[in-house]
Amino acid sequence: MSLKQYSKKRNLKKSGEPQATATIKPHRLHKAKKEVFVIHRHEASHLHWDLRLEIDGVLKSWAIPKPPPKTKGIKRLAIEVEDHPLAYAKFEGIIPEGHYGAGKVEIWDSGTYELLEKSSTKIEFKLNGKKMKGNFVLVKTKYGAKPEKSWLFFKV
Repeated sequence: MSLKQYSKKRNLKKSGEPQATATIKPHRLHKAKKEVFVIHRHEASHLHWDLRLEIDGVLKSWAIPKPPPKTKGIKRLAIEVEDHPLAYAKFEGIIPEGHYGAGKVEIWDSGTYELLEKSSTKIEFKLNGKKMKGNFVLVKTKYGAKPEKSWLFFKV
């Protein structure tokens, strides 16, 4: 998967964010292997959370305007954003003013996850984090200002 959009939006030498490299490690190619996930709390122009799932050597990413759903029955809008490099799973810091995503980025939760089902309109997975545990789903929707990038994120 390409990280061109990630690199294009940032001056990585000045922002302090990880370099844009995709990596598919041999031990990550087996479907039964648990991959990493991270949820960043991002105090940018608007406070939001970023869900990131390791898929195909990159972190597939969604911005969530409200706190992630920890219980069944709560649905959150999740806007698909550019892929991030795997190294971003450990990134915390302050992106300087004047740079894309300027503001404080902290790891809100992290751990491993198991991909249960994936299609172009649905991703079902089991999270094993400190705060987020259990089965969750991302379902493509037509909501929001950018319907082509809009998903619903909820616990099942």
